[in-house]
Amino acid sequence: MLAQQLFNALVLGSVHALFALGFTLTFGVLRVINLLYGFYVAAGAFAALVAVQSLGLGLWAAGAFGVVVAGLVAVVCDFLVLTPLRRAKAPELSSLIVTLGGVLLMNSLMQIVFGAEVRRFPARLLGQDAVTIGPLVVAPIQLVIIATVFVLVALLFWFMERTRLGTAIRAVAERPDTAALMGVNVGLVVAGVSFLSAALSATAGILIGLNFNAVHPYMGEPMMLRGFAIIIIGGLGDIRGALVAGLALGFLEVMTAGYVSSNLKEAVAFTALILGLWLRPNGLFGRASGKRA
Repeated sequence: MLAQQLFNALVLGSVHALFALGFTLTFGVLRVINLLYGFYVAAGAFAALVAVQSLGLGLWAAGAFGVVVAGLVAVVCDFLVLTPLRRAKAPELSSLIVTLGGVLLMNSLMQIVFGAEVRRFPARLLGQDAVTIGPLVVAPIQLVIIATVFVLVALLFWFMERTRLGTAIRAVAERPDTAALMGVNVGLVVAGVSFLSAALSATAGILIGLNFNAVHPYMGEPMMLRGFAIIIIGGLGDIRGALVAGLALGFLEVMTAGYVSSNLKEAVAFTALILGLWLRPNGLFGRASGKRA
């Protein structure tokens, strides 16, 4: 029983961590509180669903399609909604207010287009028969989730540390004005971070949709509370902290649901957030600001 719960915690924590990695990039690099980030969860999942049902694409092609669509939507939304605030040097609270209106608008439009009912992927998309591995009962989608998150996290760390764009992103996160003086195209970096963050959010949404075989316009809202808790516990703008905190939150949620009460599962993120602020106000790795990625 414990082994199964630990495995389930790994699956859930992996999705939480993936979602939070994009969220912490958005805050750490762009220094905005972008509530539209939760919308990209549903945007990616619905785009993948449309790709499967209308375009006849397979799982991986549909997933890539959903990720690209969500990333492009994020770039457009950032340009239309947040770029004017940057030019006006508006305070960070302004982005919270503006994106709150944006997410209400986008969720309403999505509900008009797709309806409020739960949509499902075709059963043929993934094998539904679970396999037994020792004491574990494992569904194929769970293995896909773990493998996908592992690969994407490794690629993200490689991208941030080994590529020119990753170096430019870190430079803009530290000192945007200085980075611009040294020839960094800040506008390109902003667009790149918007696309990358939304791509991670969309991937998390697709994986959630496949795991529970349920897609609906408001599926990103529960993730936002968890995202806030994870980036604060992990440290604002710290991708290592987001990864560790995401896995830890998944563990706490599964253990609470399995051994205490499933009714308390939703309260775990809020409780962890309060304890994190009390015990480690600067995050797991001690960073005091959100100006790093």
